Amino acid sequence: MSWEGFALECVVRELDLKTGEIYFWATHADAELDLFAIVNGRRFGFEFKRSDAPKLTPSMNIALSDLKLQHLFVINPGDATFPLTKQITALGLDALGSLRHLTS
Repeated sequence: MSWEGFALECVVRELDLKTGEIYFWATHADAELDLFAIVNGRRFGFEFKRSDAPKLTPSMNIALSDLKLQHLFVINPGDATFPLTKQITALGLDALGSLRHLTS
């Protein structure tokens, strides 16, 4: 949990998000998203995975559809950035500096 909290705080700081722009999202069917954020009026999702090689999960696809996300980022402790799908990108914590560009 502490790594996820640290990574979430890094994203919030990098994007300069305010309280009314960030949310946790979950459904009764156990789909969840660690961070749902509104950035410049656009909807983005963030999952935080401690694995350097994160995998696609059913919750990610449900969140994309239900929340009508522009994109979903899977933040991990690595340094690589790579696509999981067209709308889901794995983004290493070391690459967070590119996040502002990716969400504009």
